[in-house]
Amino acid sequence: MMISTRGRYALRLMLDLAEHQGNGYVALKDSAQRQEISKKYLEQIIPTLNRFDLLRTARGYTGGYRLSRKPEEYTLGDILRATEGSLAPVSCLESEHNECAHRAECATLPVWEGLDKVINEYLDGITLQDVLDRQADGGGDYVI
Repeated sequence: MMISTRGRYALRLMLDLAEHQGNGYVALKDSAQRQEISKKYLEQIIPTLNRFDLLRTARGYTGGYRLSRKPEEYTLGDILRATEGSLAPVSCLESEHNECAHRAECATLPVWEGLDKVINEYLDGITLQDVLDRQADGGGDYVI
């Protein structure tokens, strides 16, 4: 599994909105400038985030985007699954029911299931607020 630019930029956008949530709606051009991401690219990500009800949108002069919930209510896993689809390390684990014809005799399936569990538990254990708090404390790596 490799997280695409789309997923990474979505996380950066969501973190930027969380960091600036006290300012009301945030103009996409401001977030794009702060994050050094093309506004045009962010415009392609926004519909996906809206479809999963992760953002609120306001039009007009003071319009822009803001989180639809508090930063502590978003996990990185939620955001990445919205933008990436599945986080599964192998295709046979992408759907809820493994339809692989070889699953009964697959010696490596338990390895992939374990990795899938670790990935999801890790990303679901980190909220936007956790990242903001870690950044305010001087950074550092996340550990399981």
